[in-house]
Amino acid sequence: MQLRYTPYALPLLLAAGAFGADPLPTHVPVANPKVTGQTAPNILSPELVETVVAQGSMLVENPAGVFKFYGYNDNGPQAPTIPGSRVEARKTEPDKNVYLILKNQQGPDPQYDYGTHFLFQGHENSVNGSDAPNSYLTRLNLDADGAHRVTLMAYQDTNGNALPNFDGITWYPFSQRLLLTAEGSLGGGVWQATLGVPSQVVPLTGILGQGGYEGIQADAQGRLIVVEDAGGAKGSVNNFARRPNSYVYRFIPKNSSDLTQGGVLQALQLQSHADPSRPIYFDFFASADAHILAQDVKDMHTYGLTFNATWVTIHDTDVNGFGPFDAIRAARAAHATPFKRPENGQFRPGSNFTEFYFDETGDTDNRTQAGATYGGFGAIFKLVLNGDHGQLSLLYNAPDAVHAGFDNCAFWDADHIVFVEDAGDTLHGQRNALDSAWLFDVNADYSTGAQPLRILAQGRDASATLDSLLGDSGSGFTGDFPNDGDNEITGWHLSDGDATALGLLGAKIPKPFQSGWRLFYTQQHGDNNTFEILGKDTIKQGH
Repeated sequence: MQLRYTPYALPLLLAAGAFGADPLPTHVPVANPKVTGQTAPNILSPELVETVVAQGSMLVENPAGVFKFYGYNDNGPQAPTIPGSRVEARKTEPDKNVYLILKNQQGPDPQYDYGTHFLFQGHENSVNGSDAPNSYLTRLNLDADGAHRVTLMAYQDTNGNALPNFDGITWYPFSQRLLLTAEGSLGGGVWQATLGVPSQVVPLTGILGQGGYEGIQADAQGRLIVVEDAGGAKGSVNNFARRPNSYVYRFIPKNSSDLTQGGVLQALQLQSHADPSRPIYFDFFASADAHILAQDVKDMHTYGLTFNATWVTIHDTDVNGFGPFDAIRAARAAHATPFKRPENGQFRPGSNFTEFYFDETGDTDNRTQAGATYGGFGAIFKLVLNGDHGQLSLLYNAPDAVHAGFDNCAFWDADHIVFVEDAGDTLHGQRNALDSAWLFDVNADYSTGAQPLRILAQGRDASATLDSLLGDSGSGFTGDFPNDGDNEITGWHLSDGDATALGLLGAKIPKPFQSGWRLFYTQQHGDNNTFEILGKDTIKQGH
């Protein structure tokens, strides 16, 4: 790789000991601008290239009903066919990724060899409008030809119920199940799915509850950490900011080989820095304005402060049974600590699952009255775990709208983690910049003003550019439009495909583009392309 020094790159390279190790990718200087009617290419660090492994218009090999294409429902044209029309097929939004190396995987074609390399995805589906069909689960057969590239695994659960709009996903090797999460408060929760075709999908809402769940990760003992993306109420005065309303959960199963046997669900509780005898929680019958600008929220977004943390039990199946329950209300009642939309997180490799890093998306609006002081643009936290207790500290507080709306993440190596943005169309327009993928040094001191490396400046494909125009309320078009506009970076996933417990994310130190480690992400919305990112040096060496 070519090593270049920039004001962004140098502090990270020094911290990483880059002169004795693989250098980090070069900083991409600027994000792609958002220009009405103009497409833009994805810009990666010059050491990186990307290749499409699946596109939204790909036919699935075993269609059922409207579930005919990888990234589009078959309920209309994939682009408007009549001048002035806004009639368009609903985009299914393939979301987070899980990469596994598996043997003897079967599919709809009993005569076909599906290979050994697979990418699994739940589809979030657009939630605009009331006619959205249910979601579904797909498998990308990375070794297969075009006709067998995408397999529809399931679109309903074992009870015949429609699947929800899936967002998060992880592989749980202890029970040999995929775990998928859905946002949506009482419509959300966790579902488990088998690897077979068709997949047997079972809801776990009576075990892990119902909530705005998104990120989900397992540790070596089979315990799960689930982070929640549930936007809080806006203030009446602080009307472009939302109060913290999302929780970080831990689930301790009775039997990790069978999650349906139940267990204990807990929520993270922080002690106030101002008064360590008092937990940080809010009275949700009080004004949202007071919560948005609360001293505790300010302290949580202040460099150098450490908060004692513990897990408080909110549901135990041995005591409370197996009926569906509202996890958010249970966490509030237990005085757990709410955050500003912590969407995703990962365990640090080499930490023996004792360090967990997670983000806050923030308010995704440049007008937020919370500003950087109260986490309005987002943040990244470090949670150090020690049994039932721990300490939480701030790694990075987004200082402005340039670095905002963090979502998906994956560790690059033992000391660096990538967080990508999901800033949304409103903030894209306000800052005139599309999303980016940022690489952070977990050993850096960002209180000094140092900033992360941008390794991907997301572009905008033609389909998303058109959708942005058709969905713009000021465009002159009227009526409900079913799809989101600008592309979003999602499913950022670096894995060696190991399907055993030794392959849990956080168990091994990643080696990008070496020793079988592969990097994927999905350019959600628009064409719904899923990419694999490769290192140029790896390609030159023929690996």
